[in-house]
Amino acid sequence: MKIGNVTLENNVFLAPMAGVTDLPFRLLCKEMGCGLVYSEMVSAKGLVMNDKKSRQLMEIGSARPCGIQLFGTEPEIMAEAAKMSLEFKPDIIDINMGCPAPKIVNNGAGSALMKTPEAAGKIIRAVADAVEIPVTVKIRKGWDENCLTAVKTAKIAEENGAAAITIHGRTRKEMYSGKCDLDIIKQVKEAVSIPVIGNGDVCDEQSAALMLEKTGCDAVMIGRAALGNPWLFRRINAYLSECRVLPEPGICERMAVMLKHIQQTINYKGEHTAMMEARHHAAYYTRGLRGSAAFRREICQVKTLEELARIAARIAEENTK
Repeated sequence: MKIGNVTLENNVFLAPMAGVTDLPFRLLCKEMGCGLVYSEMVSAKGLVMNDKKSRQLMEIGSARPCGIQLFGTEPEIMAEAAKMSLEFKPDIIDINMGCPAPKIVNNGAGSALMKTPEAAGKIIRAVADAVEIPVTVKIRKGWDENCLTAVKTAKIAEENGAAAITIHGRTRKEMYSGKCDLDIIKQVKEAVSIPVIGNGDVCDEQSAALMLEKTGCDAVMIGRAALGNPWLFRRINAYLSECRVLPEPGICERMAVMLKHIQQTINYKGEHTAMMEARHHAAYYTRGLRGSAAFRREICQVKTLEELARIAARIAEENTK
C-alpha cells in the first residue's frame, strides 16, 4: 500500500507509544516485518524551544519507513515543528489526536482535539502546508459517548491535507478499557477516500484479519500487544499473505531477542539507562513463563547486561526441563 508517495512493504504497522517506541524497539520491529513505524510522540512546543529530549526522540536511523509524531494545539507552532523535524528526514509526519493521558489532554492536545474538529482541521492544514512529505493523523472514536466525532474529524482531516487516518476504536473516556469498536472504524473508512488504519485490540493473527475484514480498513496498527512480542508482525504478515500460522518463538529465541533489544538500547542510551528500561521490557518478554514472577523480581535488581544474560540463561533452562 501507499501513503501519499511513500510505498510500504505491508499493512501491519507499529503504533507510536510514549516510553516504548524508541529507536531500538523500532529497529527490532522492522526486523520482524513491521511495515511502518512511528516515533514516540514529540512535543511541538518543546521542539521549537530546542528541547534536547524532543530532538533525541526523532532520531530515525535505519528503521524506515518511519513517521515522526507531533502533538500540540497551536497551528503555527505545529507547522514550525514539522519543518524542524525534516532535519531527521522522516518519511511521514503524524499528528497526535488520540493520546488520552491527562497531562496531554489537560493542555488541549491529544484526544482533547476530538472535541473541536474544526480547530483540529486548522492544525492539520498548517502542518500539511508546511512540509512536502505525507501528513497522517491519529484519532479516537471521540471524547466520550456524547461526543463521537471520529467521522467528522476524519472528513475534516482529509479536506485539510491528511494523507491517511489512523483511528483507535475507543473514546478518550474509555482509555484502553472495554472493546475496540470496529463499526466506527468502518464508518471512517466509508467516509473518506484516503487510507484508513485500524487500531485497537489487534493482538494476534486472527484479530488483525478480523479488523481488516469487518471494517474494510487498509492497514492495522499494533500497540501494546507488540511489547515483548516483536514476532507478532512476522506472524500476522504470514497469516494475511499466505494463510500460515507460524509457530510461537521458542524460549531460547525469546531470551536472545530480549538481550538483543537491551543491547541495542545500551548502544543508543548507555548501560545505566538501558538497564533501568530493561526491567520494563523484560517483564513482557518473560510473561507466561514458569517462574516468571520470581524472575521479574530478580530482573528489577540487575545493573548490567551480563547479569541479565545470566538470568536469561537460567530462565531458558528452567523452561525447557
